[in-house]
Amino acid sequence: MMVREVMDIRQASEYLGISGDTLYRYASEGFIPAFKLGNRWRFKKSLLDSWMVEKSGKRAEVEAPTPVAVVEKKPVRRAR
Repeated sequence: MMVREVMDIRQASEYLGISGDTLYRYASEGFIPAFKLGNRWRFKKSLLDSWMVEKSGKRAEVEAPTPVAVVEKKPVRRAR
């Protein structure tokens, strides 16, 4: 399959490995970079590649642990 720079729904969904219906929904909701040419959705390969890198590279942000003070423990003398 030769991948073009500008793809239609069928080509882009095949390229991304998702269904055409899912891709259409993503485009309609603005979740994925797309534009309309006339009344048909079009997808630029370079933008899809960037989008995939961005989505796959995101990691959940983890809060840094709260610093804890180190306290020296002194020996306790027992009463006799």
